[in-house]
Amino acid sequence: MKSVVLKAIAASILLGLGSGSLLAQSANGNSSEFNPYAPASGHAYRHGAIPTRPVQELIHRYEAGHNARRRASNTLAYGGGTSGVGVMDNHVKVYIVYYGSGWGTQTLNAKGDDVFSNDSYGAAAVAEEMFKGIGTGNELWSADLTQWCDGAGVAKGATSCPSTANFVPYQTGGVYAGSWYDNSAAPSAPTATDLANEAIKAAAHFGNTAQGSNRYTYYIIMSPHGSDPDNYQSPTQGYCAWHNYTTSSYGDIAYSNQPYNMDLGASCGVNFVNSGSAGYLDGWTMTLGHEWHEMMSDTYPAGGWTNHSTGAENSDECAWIAAGQPGGAANVAMGTGTFTEQASWSNDTNSCAITHAILH
Repeated sequence: MKSVVLKAIAASILLGLGSGSLLAQSANGNSSEFNPYAPASGHAYRHGAIPTRPVQELIHRYEAGHNARRRASNTLAYGGGTSGVGVMDNHVKVYIVYYGSGWGTQTLNAKGDDVFSNDSYGAAAVAEEMFKGIGTGNELWSADLTQWCDGAGVAKGATSCPSTANFVPYQTGGVYAGSWYDNSAAPSAPTATDLANEAIKAAAHFGNTAQGSNRYTYYIIMSPHGSDPDNYQSPTQGYCAWHNYTTSSYGDIAYSNQPYNMDLGASCGVNFVNSGSAGYLDGWTMTLGHEWHEMMSDTYPAGGWTNHSTGAENSDECAWIAAGQPGGAANVAMGTGTFTEQASWSNDTNSCAITHAILH
């Protein structure tokens, strides 16, 4: 297998602070201050990195102490495409990879979802049902994506799409395509390169080995309870998930790093919306949805839609907004159940949208 080349955007960016946050470092380098607490600082491959809530507070305090200027606008602009790709402008297949034997013994529940002996929250099955449910039950949370586009007619820097563009379609009928339990030995603290290599390994497992076969696929690399992928538990740069892409002989591959972030409790959203056991997986489904939304609108970062003054993607603009506030997180009913999600930025409504009209 060819060695992995992680494509990273050189600019350091501040990600995941929510609507109206202060700017620490702009994507084009014209920043007022560099923020050492942003998860992407020094780790530019961490696109869409959602800071833990304590780290978010460190980011805000640093900004306040260094007179960081306020963000002028949340408007996203088109990045011109990466290898001609800006967004997922077709129906997408989502594959979930359970990375390493730390997940324990595997069985299936009555719905055919994965159940693991070391997954006391039942997070695996909930993730699978969530991705089965996108585009079902008249849910409109994912419809925000239908405003984003790519194609030859979309100019770099555009903030809206011409009618001739290739749009993200509403993902009717769900996006879940399957799972793989890679129960071989895995590091307890996988590096970014380990995670990218696992995405390439997954592409081979699912038979997506021809050039172009990964154009409309997305691999979620899920690490088990007790692991620390890419130092996500850092007290000063901690995060709850991120996404990226890697090059391979199979073409470019979009993937995300999804830690078992319930291990960090409220720092990664446990009980962010719901109380008691009903809220144990609030942050889990929110971060899964956050990274999926961003991959759909900025498939190979940063060729898609981002805030050109901050580097933020659509879900970064709306992270950690409390339930009940405008643009706040909420429970979203789908055909397979109800899942806690956050809003994502909408250019056409100039707001963080938890629901949106289906445009395409």
